[in-house]
Amino acid sequence: MDLLLASLASFLAGMIDSIVGGGGLILVPALFAIYPAAPPAALFGTNKSASVWGTAFATLQYARRVQLPWRTLAPAAAVALAAGFVGAWHVTLVDPSFLRRALPFILGAVLAYTLARKQLGQVHAPQLAPARERAVACAIGAVVGWYDGFFGPGTGSFFIFLFVRLLGYDFLHASAAAKLLNVATNIAALALFASKGLVWWQIGLVMALANVAGSLIGSRLALRHGAGFVRRIFIVIVGALIAKSAWDAFGP
Repeated sequence: MDLLLASLASFLAGMIDSIVGGGGLILVPALFAIYPAAPPAALFGTNKSASVWGTAFATLQYARRVQLPWRTLAPAAAVALAAGFVGAWHVTLVDPSFLRRALPFILGAVLAYTLARKQLGQVHAPQLAPARERAVACAIGAVVGWYDGFFGPGTGSFFIFLFVRLLGYDFLHASAAAKLLNVATNIAALALFASKGLVWWQIGLVMALANVAGSLIGSRLALRHGAGFVRRIFIVIVGALIAKSAWDAFGP
């Protein structure tokens, strides 16, 4: 029964994550509820062992239907991978709890800006020259990749928002680009957890299959309904992240 519940949570997480990110909002609390006596690090590692596959398959789905600028995104993904390792190493040296209280306000600013700019991300109109676009994408990969390794919540949302705001992508292209970079940061985190023996591989394998199934459905929904649909889901997920992170930081 526990594995069935974890698989259902992984399916839902994969579906949401493939559209706008935020799958951890579903899967991580579910794992803590299903396995309350488990070490938290093992649950985080098992979560990554499932989500990395769903994100990878979602990336393939997007790549088949959306034209991705690989010369921009490939180096950015490499930078995000390296930055994820650095962030994971820094968390062994510095307590990340200061970010817990800052996160609701940062996400609140992202949500407010998105709501105020109603046309933001509706049209795909990259305006930067290729070399500059590559440099900005690598900077995004470095900053958000480090954040994912160091702390994590909201990583997909930050990737999407920055690709829309700084590179002129629409929400559909930004979501596709975010998936590629998120695969890189998930690999970095998974490698760290695996090296410390903090992954339940048998449970993770079943959850991965469910996560992939959810990601295939979610990515097809996003591709079918376009940037406007992704924008609406983005607003809902960021709102949920604000509520959860505020509760975690300031709740009883």
